[in-house]
Amino acid sequence: MTNTPVDLPKGQPTLRVVPRPADLNYNGDIFGGWIMSQVDVAGSIPAILRAQGRVVTVAVNAFIFKEPVWVGDIVSFYAEVERVGHTSMTIKVEVYAERVLTSRMVVKVTEAELTYVAIDQQRNKRVIPPEE
Repeated sequence: MTNTPVDLPKGQPTLRVVPRPADLNYNGDIFGGWIMSQVDVAGSIPAILRAQGRVVTVAVNAFIFKEPVWVGDIVSFYAEVERVGHTSMTIKVEVYAERVLTSRMVVKVTEAELTYVAIDQQRNKRVIPPEE
């Protein structure tokens, strides 16, 4: 872990969250499972919009923790559609922490790639509509 400062990406984040003390692991950092959960929420947003309806997470293709997240950090999740297939799509999520309680530094803390499948009301796979 390098703690290399970076700039936040251009544009609006898909999701912004401030972790709470209840989200700590035994080392005093934010629990990795909390970050994974938030990544799934952030990734589902562009997936739902692109699929024009319900989706389910079917795979976590890659998940890299680069830096810890601390209580008080403002955590920003940037998610975008990478690939679209017949019924599934791959979403890339990048996560940044603004260390507002210490140095005002921004660090990239996580990057992930997830696969979502579009489903109908009966939870069966469905075709993803063409882009409008």
